[in-house]
Amino acid sequence: MKNFKSIALALFVAASTIVTAQNKKIDVAKSKIEWVGKKVTGQHNGTVNFKGGTLVFKGKKLTGGSFVVDMTSLTATDLQGEYQGKLNGHLKADDFFGTDKFPTSKLVFKKIVDKGNGVFGVSADLTIKDVTAPVQFEITVKDNTATTSFKIDRTKYGIKYGSGSFFDNLGDKTINDEFDVTVSLQF
Repeated sequence: MKNFKSIALALFVAASTIVTAQNKKIDVAKSKIEWVGKKVTGQHNGTVNFKGGTLVFKGKKLTGGSFVVDMTSLTATDLQGEYQGKLNGHLKADDFFGTDKFPTSKLVFKKIVDKGNGVFGVSADLTIKDVTAPVQFEITVKDNTATTSFKIDRTKYGIKYGSGSFFDNLGDKTINDEFDVTVSLQF
């Protein structure tokens, strides 16, 4: 009986010190991605929706994450009517994101560094148009929310349309290689 109590106590202590991973699915209806693309003569902004995603925690520490983005939901929000339709069509065409062939993009966390106060440095693999390239950003986690902003170099994913890095004499038709994304997650 004494051995049984000792074994039971040892198992209880071991079990209470093990922190298991918690997968927290994002609420795709409440989470959002906003983008800004700039060119010599101005900029356009818009949104794209999540298809799904999960953050992984051990206690309060972020340890992983992966997300799928519905590229077919890509839309400009700074225009309306015919002009919005034209820009949306061009962004979804093969010149840009080719959403008929590549309806989703994905982001997978590879390495996470705890920087304190709910801030984590993330190295991740971003896949757009079946091309994967690394991205790095900081994400802030508070309660059941997480936020981040970072730049994506579209040319790393074969999106070269209007890029001054690949084409000469574009003048005021030049489009910046990088676009900005701001992400707000709720889980």
